[in-house]
Amino acid sequence: MPFTWFTPSHLVMLGLLLSFAIVHSGLAALRPWGETQIGPRLYRIVFALMSLTVAVVLIIYFFNHRYDGLQLWQVQGVAGIKTTVWVLSAISFLFLYPATFNLLEIAAIQKPAVHLYETGIIRVTRHPQMVGQVIWCLAHTLWIGSSFMVLTSIGLILHHLFGVWHGDRRLLARYGEAFEAAKARTSVIPFLAIVQGRQSLNLQEFLRPAYLGVAGFVLLFWWAHPILIRATGSVGW
Repeated sequence: MPFTWFTPSHLVMLGLLLSFAIVHSGLAALRPWGETQIGPRLYRIVFALMSLTVAVVLIIYFFNHRYDGLQLWQVQGVAGIKTTVWVLSAISFLFLYPATFNLLEIAAIQKPAVHLYETGIIRVTRHPQMVGQVIWCLAHTLWIGSSFMVLTSIGLILHHLFGVWHGDRRLLARYGEAFEAAKARTSVIPFLAIVQGRQSLNLQEFLRPAYLGVAGFVLLFWWAHPILIRATGSVGW
């Protein structure tokens, strides 16, 4: 029968992706109001706990169903593919986790604040998390090749593209002309502002302990990846 490959897990994943987008982006939009009600630190804790709860459920479900549906291609045995996927994944983490620069704010130890950055990875792209997510999705879609993976990647990329608009909108509301000036000197597309001469690359800004932390995280994740897959497999979702 047609579409027998479209398993219920596809719809469940769509629901989880939509739930995460609503929780994460919705709470980000409500941040100015929420901070006036309960304070920046408590709001950061609420934001982190709610986002992480949905994210953990989503990640576990993804691991357990990543090969569901139609197998569109299979290239895992092709020479160089595994290395390519790992290299792309490592690069994606360098874009995905610029927030490691503010771990004390993330943990609400320091007072959380909205920052207008124009250094380091922001010189490459104004929205590094979107770029990192796209790279991660392309790498894992290439490796897994299932319809479930394609659907998951499309959902994640669409959410992060929405985040580009949403993030710029929130920064404009907060910083006004200062953000407009920073926007003019940066680009969403990686390296575009540098190529166009609107921005310059300062490699010294990348010599920060946070980048060593990201590199360490990549190595730890490479080592723990099989353990993580086995652990999520024990959850009956």
